[in-house]
Amino acid sequence: MTTDSSTTDRRAALKARSRRAILDAADALLAERGGPQFGVDELAERADVSRRTVFNHFGSLDDVVLTVCTERLGRVIDEVQAAATATPVGDGSRSSMFDELAQTLRGADLPPAITYLAGALGPLAEGNDPRAQALAEEAFSRVADHLASELVRRYPRADMLDVQLLVSSLVHGVAVIALHWVTTTDPAAPDARAAWDALVDRLIHSVRAGYMPER
Repeated sequence: MTTDSSTTDRRAALKARSRRAILDAADALLAERGGPQFGVDELAERADVSRRTVFNHFGSLDDVVLTVCTERLGRVIDEVQAAATATPVGDGSRSSMFDELAQTLRGADLPPAITYLAGALGPLAEGNDPRAQALAEEAFSRVADHLASELVRRYPRADMLDVQLLVSSLVHGVAVIALHWVTTTDPAAPDARAAWDALVDRLIHSVRAGYMPER
């Protein structure tokens, strides 16, 4: 019984290592090529596995790409969460909560992730693969949920509707400027980050008018 259990554990560990190797190889290739500009054979060679092993774990190359993007989104969300946690707590008013969210967005290093995901998901979206759009929508919804939870944790007496309105306005605004940024800016250009920062400031200024009086 012990031998059978040990054999099962070894097989499970080997399977997990192979899957991880495939995802790590795909991640590296996506970063190098700026998108899914590689085939299954090249992916298998980079991961040091067989072509058959790739298909034992994933139904297609697109499935590999989507899984890698999902993991990358998880890391982005963690980074946004960390930025939110590090932001000083205000007085609990709507304006102070807005300021916290604005500071969080300014502090989050989103351009590299946006560039990566646009390159990886772009061909799928152009091919009308609904999973690409669904993944993008899920990403921003998860960011909004995490930021709303953080605000509620900080301000347990805050009106939940106020929190949701604030978060939704800014996070979905980020989705709009992200699309604008990747379609109008060369991410490799020296002024790409400045262009992103300007868009974030423009978003914050535009949304702020709905929560604070004009002076």
